[in-house]
Amino acid sequence: MNKILSLLALTLAVSACVTINIYFPAAAAEKAADKIIDEVWQLKDGATVPASKPAETPAK
Repeated sequence: MNKILSLLALTLAVSACVTINIYFPAAAAEKAADKIIDEVWQLKDGATVPASKPAETPAK
């Protein structure tokens, strides 16, 4: 029984030390971010920016 617990503890310790690193190419990430920003902020020809309304306060 003691051997099984030792093996289990060793397995847990080894698996806890595993790190997964994912690297994204900086240029590709920047290009994707620029594309998303352009899509979000893009205005159609002749469109106007809607005026923001003040938030309504709930009735008490």
